[in-house]
Amino acid sequence: MQKKPLISASERLSKLPPYLFAELDRQKKAARKRGLDLIDFGIGDPDMPTPDAIVKAGQDAVADPANHRYPNGAGCDSFREASRRWMKSQFGVECETAAVIGSKEGIAHIPMVFCNRGDLVLVPNPGYPVYRAAAILADAIPVDLPLLSENGFLPDLESIPPAVLREAKVMFLNYPNNPTGAVLTLEQMTGMVEFARKNNLLIVSDNSYSHIRFDGEQPMSFLQVPGAEDVVLEFHSLSKTFNMTGWRVGFVAGGAHLVNTFMGAKENIDSGAFTAVQKAAEFAMEMPHGLFNERMEVYRERRDILVEGLKNLNWDVFDSPGTFYVWVKLPRGADSMVFSRKMINHAGIVITPGSGFGTWGEGYIRFALTIPSARIHQAVGRLEQMELHKGRLLKWLKKTGD
Repeated sequence: MQKKPLISASERLSKLPPYLFAELDRQKKAARKRGLDLIDFGIGDPDMPTPDAIVKAGQDAVADPANHRYPNGAGCDSFREASRRWMKSQFGVECETAAVIGSKEGIAHIPMVFCNRGDLVLVPNPGYPVYRAAAILADAIPVDLPLLSENGFLPDLESIPPAVLREAKVMFLNYPNNPTGAVLTLEQMTGMVEFARKNNLLIVSDNSYSHIRFDGEQPMSFLQVPGAEDVVLEFHSLSKTFNMTGWRVGFVAGGAHLVNTFMGAKENIDSGAFTAVQKAAEFAMEMPHGLFNERMEVYRERRDILVEGLKNLNWDVFDSPGTFYVWVKLPRGADSMVFSRKMINHAGIVITPGSGFGTWGEGYIRFALTIPSARIHQAVGRLEQMELHKGRLLKWLKKTGD
């Protein structure tokens, strides 16, 4: 008989959804034990290293004893100046900024700062799981904002019930979008800002993928909309833009009032990002864009290989212009977790089930373009050999055991 623990977790912890990758990690481990060669499209973690010049800047900063003491909670002056220059040069925006320990950390604290117990938080579905978890951990109530294919995976704000809007305090938005890759126009952003102002909503823009676009359009920010600084906080991450996922550094941008309110809570929670990491980030934001453009061409090549290969198999691909993800619709009736598990065991291919991003993600799968082109070619070849054309996928799912 299992002994009952003396200390129990809070009720809010039990409300958190299951960890997205836990079951897949178990399946991957078991498959590798059997000697299976896995081609892993699962996690959106860039495989290309942080550029050498940024690493060197970080090494120099680590060696400087001046950076070994507690950092300024809101970020050192030079980092904040660099991030403000970045917002001006990239988006034409003048705003206040402050450092965060990666945008995930910053986003997770938003409901704690701006919501009271029982307030509603509008959460995109499918969407990055942290938005929902952050609301739950702050004793706020997450409410789905469905992103549907018929709307191009954009939210239909006019369909939100008035009773919900009266109690809603925060709306998370993420464009270019993870997991779908959808993007917004400036006109659409303007409409969303006007909607937020009308309904006293704080828009929290997760702009982590701002610079990963394949349609030739310039990166965009919600803060480009006149007056947005009153109702928008935007998070920028150096993780995807500069291949710095492990460095854990980013910044929040917006009007001084909102940024300072956010930092008033955050400074009671942590002691800020390591100053040496901020120095490396400063260097990154001041770099010429040539190297970044080279990395974008690598992603473009990978995307073209995968999208063309899947379309040749008659798979239903959402040919989106943003992020390094490819979002694919499964045949009607297919379970995305079952499909993902069987892809591991029978094709040696790891993809992310759409259900992990929310109920409206069911029936879809996500590929991350964070593996070399040669491996993507190999994955497409495996699917061709298995003859997994769209019309045969559901039949394959029903026939093939785990």
